[in-house]
Amino acid sequence: MPTFSPGEQVAQKMELSANASEWKPGSRDIQNRLATNLPTDETKKEEVQYLLFLPKDYDATTEKSWPLLLFLHGAGERGDDLEKVTVHGPPKLLKDSAYREKCPFIVVSPQCRENFFWSPKQLLLLLDGIEKEYNVDQSRVYVTGLSMGGFGSWMLAAEAPDRFAAVAPICGGFQVEQASKLVDVPIWAFHGLKDTVVPAKLSIDMVAAVEVAGGKKIKLTLYPEAGHDSWTETYNNEELYKWFLSK
Repeated sequence: MPTFSPGEQVAQKMELSANASEWKPGSRDIQNRLATNLPTDETKKEEVQYLLFLPKDYDATTEKSWPLLLFLHGAGERGDDLEKVTVHGPPKLLKDSAYREKCPFIVVSPQCRENFFWSPKQLLLLLDGIEKEYNVDQSRVYVTGLSMGGFGSWMLAAEAPDRFAAVAPICGGFQVEQASKLVDVPIWAFHGLKDTVVPAKLSIDMVAAVEVAGGKKIKLTLYPEAGHDSWTETYNNEELYKWFLSK
């Protein structure tokens, strides 16, 4: 793995090896969220590229560990050009030197391949690699994402609820049948009520399902005038990051 650059957001690559059935192709239709698995048991290796930010005070020679924020982009940022990942969310904010100065998180922003959907297995393998290489506080690992990444955030939390200290899905949704897996996960969901791409009902129904299942650590913020872009206001809100760090 390339050497780190504290205080800077840098491009990185990691080769992941997994059963091929764990790599999920995705539909171009954002309403068709969950793809079927590839019908093979062959071991598959794939290089995943991602942006990595290490806080300015990061020091690998100390015993100190840092919280980690995993960011999942939307469908429009898929491909092989990492610059696309910086158009929204934390990677965009980290282009500002003043923001980099104060950001307390290790921020990992992978890029999903064109025509693919986020794979929980793949993301967990990536996290395994990051945690092995860097001083990550494994009790403070958070995930957030927008649109396709919002769906990915719900899905990843359901796949490994004990792995994440808190989750913030933005304009996403998930299968309400999976709600019972999320009852112990702190979740703060966000959605614009005028969203015509991903209806707000998907977040509303998911939050309600978790509450019905017994979840008491979940909340929902709805923006009355926001359309699909409910992420700009959310990621500009310092309360979100304070909430993460409180978990």
